[in-house]
Amino acid sequence: MFTGIIEEVGSVAGIGSGVLTIKAEKVLSDVQLGDSIAVNGVCLTVAGYDGSSFKADVMPETIRRTSFAELKKGSPVNLERALTLQSRLGGHIVSGHIDGVGRIVSLQEDKNAILMKISASDDILRHIVEKGSVALDGISLTVAQVTDGDFTVSLIPHTRQVTNLSGKRVGSLINIENDVIGKYVEKLLGQSNQNSPSGSRITMEFLNNNGF
Repeated sequence: MFTGIIEEVGSVAGIGSGVLTIKAEKVLSDVQLGDSIAVNGVCLTVAGYDGSSFKADVMPETIRRTSFAELKKGSPVNLERALTLQSRLGGHIVSGHIDGVGRIVSLQEDKNAILMKISASDDILRHIVEKGSVALDGISLTVAQVTDGDFTVSLIPHTRQVTNLSGKRVGSLINIENDVIGKYVEKLLGQSNQNSPSGSRITMEFLNNNGF
């Protein structure tokens, strides 16, 4: 599990034959074989490391599901080590399992912030909630607005400075992980719907039993 608070921006030192090599510094300070490190929001397992980089195996499914297909040598990547019980949960609960890929459709200045609008599929947007949380390339962000075909987040200067978002442009792909709590709620409500004679996901009995 992760928090969506990026620890450093590393760079791709090598990619090919199912192995991704990432140049890094901070996340290597206590690294061990088998550790989990989120790379642009994708949870990867450390398969090897030295004083300046680590290697991780990348499955074809990961390439298909993420923006990793666009990575090349030198590409900046957001890095975060797995959450520990001593860590502060400064962002939100992030699993490192990408739900899909979005595309940046606009970048608009808003005083000291940048409004970044991202188009996404209906499967992604159904879990995006205004003022809710979303992880973009592993970064915990708050949703500012949602429409039928896209959603918008607001980027403060600090976020742009300490992540790879400063290099994103209109047309860039970005990994999206929806809030895991929302996905579990939908799953539970779907099961309730199947057991309800009326077909409604929310019933009076459900509301009464839960204090409403």
